[in-house]
Amino acid sequence: MPLLKYLFSLENRRQWWLQRVPEGPLRSYYEVPFPDANEDWRRVDYLAIDFETTGLDHKTEDILSVGYAAIRTQGLRLGEAYHYLIRPERAIPEESAVVHGILDDRAAEAEPIKEVLPRVLRALAGKVLLAHHAVIEYEFLNEACKRVYGYPFVGPVVDTLQLEVRLYQARDQVPKSGEFRLATARGRYGLPRYPAHNALTDAVACGELFLAQAAYRGGKQHPMLKELMTKS
Repeated sequence: MPLLKYLFSLENRRQWWLQRVPEGPLRSYYEVPFPDANEDWRRVDYLAIDFETTGLDHKTEDILSVGYAAIRTQGLRLGEAYHYLIRPERAIPEESAVVHGILDDRAAEAEPIKEVLPRVLRALAGKVLLAHHAVIEYEFLNEACKRVYGYPFVGPVVDTLQLEVRLYQARDQVPKSGEFRLATARGRYGLPRYPAHNALTDAVACGELFLAQAAYRGGKQHPMLKELMTKS
């Protein structure tokens, strides 16, 4: 139903799929209302999330690991942070293994996506998906839901990369190459540098960046959620 994306609000789409998705983890996710887009961002819960994958094509590649941490009342909840390895359906390409360090022997001992996906959906229920270059996480999660449950994932999204792009556009600045990378963006807010390409570390790094971005906002300290959201 591609027209749903253009003709109906996120909440309308949630209710649409709630009436169609059978019992299971995805239906349970849809049973929880999405955060109100007109709410003060501080009163909304988020889930900072990151995937490491075998490649960038969500149609053909696999998720290898997921890390996530909840954000509530302007605080990153490390007690609600988790990291899972996921067993891929194919061999891990050497070029991606060099980046994330996950090798075939280690991945072979991991859980399949169908075991991990319900935990991710439970953690996301009632929250905003938060990621850096969030189209990657959103598309891989959507594809995983379609493969495992036969139905798509829909939910509100905030993209820390897009928030940086908007800031540059508002200032009419031309970015340099690499200007929007997670580590580079964090540096502009005085945040420490973390080792990259671990899903949990990157999720935490994204969450910290978001809190800095939302607090900064050029004089308007308390935007509504819809001012931060990515259209999806």
